[in-house]
Amino acid sequence: METPKNRLSLEQSPYLLQHAENPVDWRPWGEEAFVAARLEDKPVFLSVGYSSCHWCHVMARESFEDPEVGRLLNAHFISVKVDREERPDVDQVYMSVCQAITGRGGWPLSVLLLPDGRPFFAGAYFPKHSRAGMPGFLDLMSRVAALWKNDRSKLLATAEAVTRELAPKGTGGSTPSPALGRPVLSRAFSRLAAAFDPVHGGFGSAPKFPTPHNLTFLLRWHRLTGEPQALAMAEKTLLAIRAGGIFDQLGLGVHRYSVDARWLVPHFEKMLYDQALVAGAATEAWLATGNPAFADTARDIFTYVLRDMTGPEGGFYSAEDADSEGHEGRFYVWTPGQVKNVLGTDEGDLFSRFYGVSPGGNFENGASVLHIRRSIGDFARKAGGNPVELEKRLALAREKLLDARASRTRPMLDDKVLTGWNGLMAAALAKGAAALDAPHLLSAAERALNFIWETLRDTNGRLLRRFRGGEAALPGYLEDYAWPAWGLLETYQASLKPVYLERALELARSMPHLFGNGTGGGLYETAKNHGRLLYRPREVYDGATPSGNSVALDVFSRLARLAGDTGLERQAEEIRNAFSPLVAAHPMGYTHFLGAVAVTELPGREIVLAGTEEEIRPWARAARRRFSPETCLSWKGPGETGARLAPLLPCTEGMKTPETGAAAYICQGRACQAPVTDLAGFERALEDLPYH
Repeated sequence: METPKNRLSLEQSPYLLQHAENPVDWRPWGEEAFVAARLEDKPVFLSVGYSSCHWCHVMARESFEDPEVGRLLNAHFISVKVDREERPDVDQVYMSVCQAITGRGGWPLSVLLLPDGRPFFAGAYFPKHSRAGMPGFLDLMSRVAALWKNDRSKLLATAEAVTRELAPKGTGGSTPSPALGRPVLSRAFSRLAAAFDPVHGGFGSAPKFPTPHNLTFLLRWHRLTGEPQALAMAEKTLLAIRAGGIFDQLGLGVHRYSVDARWLVPHFEKMLYDQALVAGAATEAWLATGNPAFADTARDIFTYVLRDMTGPEGGFYSAEDADSEGHEGRFYVWTPGQVKNVLGTDEGDLFSRFYGVSPGGNFENGASVLHIRRSIGDFARKAGGNPVELEKRLALAREKLLDARASRTRPMLDDKVLTGWNGLMAAALAKGAAALDAPHLLSAAERALNFIWETLRDTNGRLLRRFRGGEAALPGYLEDYAWPAWGLLETYQASLKPVYLERALELARSMPHLFGNGTGGGLYETAKNHGRLLYRPREVYDGATPSGNSVALDVFSRLARLAGDTGLERQAEEIRNAFSPLVAAHPMGYTHFLGAVAVTELPGREIVLAGTEEEIRPWARAARRRFSPETCLSWKGPGETGARLAPLLPCTEGMKTPETGAAAYICQGRACQAPVTDLAGFERALEDLPYH
């Protein structure tokens, strides 16, 4: 007999569909669930997670797939499932509840609500039965059901107190207080330096996350001040990540985080946003240092994304799960015997020694997570071989083992396309295309952005959040505007096609109208009239991803300089002022935000290249091979290209296109120089650095 399905079977989210056959009568988030709670006089059990979440799977197996739990929840609660990646607003609001009540958070997020949405209890994972000091889910829900029936006043009082505590506090108006300049940037650097792990790279101890915006901030601080330690910390961290088990040494791409301080054993899920942000940081490190290891890291991540996480329409998928066959990491780990079965004794022994596959293992059940313990040069000296030949042998071994791994049960792919996350990936690809002179990366960025523009907008031109199964749905959030605007801006810089600048400006200019409050208090996460929420969230913290406000600050500042748009300059200043007290007090939590501030401390440089596409190509290449986040590049071509640019960049109207050859119009620190008409002179002008 076919297993009965609940209401989640009508959804598109892979996470919600994972729960469509649960005995729990789940409902998606929406007014219908809260109407049912009021009519049936039941509290709401809200469960928030995402498809590649390991502990979400554990709680599902232990509780949500259990008939006893299903009977209890169906009798006494209205149960609501939320995919946090589809509804970041719901997740953000109720995660703040969990953190306020328990002092910590995580997924699966479990929250109990009154029928009007006010919370009275929150936690994360609960086992079915009490163990190891953790309350059991069955016991907890039974007690709540009894309280609801017999002593509801306690729950109502708790909900009132929690809601009052979480009422949004003002972020200040447009008055600057305090100023965000070099003193705050210096304090952020000092705190990162104090938290830096000099042995393994990264910040803090276990668990250890890549946090790429820490690294891009350090690169900007080095650009501004010449501080060698800032550059060294970024280099050490990126090299350690690439060598560690957090990086998939066979299939490429970066896992979510390391459970230890050495980047050895990862939490194996792969998120699109991690690929984008780590690849972007590696690309910038390549430009700042010239170390080819960073270029290779970026290329490797792009190879993985284009091979395994790209849909036929050009959009990028969201994630790959950590688990396969019910076990985390099983797809990725190896024993010496498994390696030798594929490679033979000699090649298997060589591979195992280089990648740390040992008889005892470093993971569960004697298996090993592949990692690089020493450079190929050091390994060759100890092994008595030629580094070039050894690398060829290892490359062939990796290829064979990757083919063998393909026969294993692959972790589930979350194939929904999220607008914001695609914007991040497009930004990284475009940045990589420009730095690495790789046209195929630019093509991938353009395909994704064009897919968003053509498919993920409603009839009013408003962006939508998610595409899956041929359906584009859900209103876009701030990140669904700010992150694609970033992608469009980087794609304009890499392609110099006016269409991407047009679209970036359109999104940037729409954000204050959709997400602002008219008082200069920063941008909300949700647009006006978004729907039921406990409160309208507004965020600036740069966590696993940079906040929408941080990216908006960067995009507004850069577009304002590029286009001479005083309105966007004012919007950037309002965001900066709105959050300055918070950022100044805890600068380490806002490193993408402060990276944008650091760029404004540099004397901005705007370059307009004039000439045919063929003639300006070497000039553009010269400008792109330097780490110069303060530089904005444009191209005034002959005919239609130049005419289309003029209304976007009014400053270009008086710039003449040479009859032969190319010219560069350079403005720096709001002062313009005479046009440069020879490539050697242009390169000398670019070398007029550093600023410290």
